[in-house]
Amino acid sequence: MRTILLIGAGRSSSYLIKYLLDNAKEQNWNLTVADVSEDLAKKKINGHESGRAIRFDINDEEQRLTEIKKADIVVSMLPAHMHLPVAIECIRRKKNLVTASYISTEMKALDEDAKKNGVLILNECGLDPGIDHMSAMQIIDRILSGGEEIVSFKSYTGGLVAPESNDNPWGYKFSWNPRNVILAGQGTARYIEKNRYRYIPYNRLFTQIDQVEIEGLGTFDGYANRDSLAYRKVYNLESIPTMLRGTLRYHGFCKAWNVFVQLGLTDDSYTIEDSEHLTYRQLVETFLPMDIAGGNVTSRLAFFMDANENSEIIQKISWTGILEEKPIGLKNATPAQILQHLLEAKWKLKEDDKDLIVMQHQFEVRNRTMPAGRHESEIKKIISSLVVKGEDSVYTGMAKTVGLPIAIAVKLMLNDEIKLKGVHIPVQREIYEPVLGELKNYGINFSEEEVYLQPQ
Repeated sequence: MRTILLIGAGRSSSYLIKYLLDNAKEQNWNLTVADVSEDLAKKKINGHESGRAIRFDINDEEQRLTEIKKADIVVSMLPAHMHLPVAIECIRRKKNLVTASYISTEMKALDEDAKKNGVLILNECGLDPGIDHMSAMQIIDRILSGGEEIVSFKSYTGGLVAPESNDNPWGYKFSWNPRNVILAGQGTARYIEKNRYRYIPYNRLFTQIDQVEIEGLGTFDGYANRDSLAYRKVYNLESIPTMLRGTLRYHGFCKAWNVFVQLGLTDDSYTIEDSEHLTYRQLVETFLPMDIAGGNVTSRLAFFMDANENSEIIQKISWTGILEEKPIGLKNATPAQILQHLLEAKWKLKEDDKDLIVMQHQFEVRNRTMPAGRHESEIKKIISSLVVKGEDSVYTGMAKTVGLPIAIAVKLMLNDEIKLKGVHIPVQREIYEPVLGELKNYGINFSEEEVYLQPQ
């Protein structure tokens, strides 16, 4: 009997746990679900005979070592900054580890130790990052093996609310970690366009947006992710003239979110004095410049943003309740924590709500052997799109697309079908081919189209 230790039973774990339990008997598995809330872990296991739920404190070194020692493989669904002690102990105990988080510098530094101990630490194996890497690399390897040249690659992903459950002016509800949504994009976005490096500081990130068309769903706003440049080497595209990775939102979201950014309400670096006794309206007023005199807070905010008081942007902001005389009630809270507290109530998925995952890769390819009827100067554009809809507020599209790639990778690793050792992300054929192949059985499948463009 082989034991899987899953640490963290949060929003994205539902399909992951279901897959592991559904396959437990056939694969000879036992699953331990470890979470800070034992009740949550028990709820996710739902009495399954192959499941065990425990209360788990990642900072309890003795418990951490004991549970990792018992396991044959470990899955960490913890916040990214908590993976490192798990990874170090996994290497020491010669246990493979899978996470969905971006690989950190500290994690990369464990590569040599992992190889020496015959361990695979597989990071970025969820949706974005994860399915985006695997699906992109499948196309990239196909293009490059055919002798063609990729001159542009843009990739966008969005975790949104499905149209039939979209009942608020933002077109957004939380289907993953709310804190990550509030803090998204902080820092400077970096990408390359037509062989020129481009940088977008955080204060301008939500004003510089692309329009992305998804067939059957319409046009979305895309903003650049923090660092697109790091993936040129990973994707074997070191000389590519244009490369950008971005995030998708419904049209109008970014302009309204920029109000919170400009006010400073997404800042998590300091606490607000006497925050528990302030109202949301008073909080906004403390962030408005002193030289905007007269009028109410709404009109002053509109003036600050150079917007009409009745504009769609101000209406979105007003809808959140942040301009109301309602007590915040959070002690020693940062601006970001206050904003998250407010939006968690407003952007909560109802029980029967469905979320929506959209992903699109856009490749521009210089084809050295043009098909009949095409001119050699033309550029072939390949558009690969994924649309996945959730079932309800528990079995979400986000949980499906984050959890299933991890679960399939766990199965492959336990069955010794992945031979890699060291610290990796899933860009190798031996990972992406079987994972993407099995994902098709669950409706996670890309559609692809090709068009020809005249060179500019």
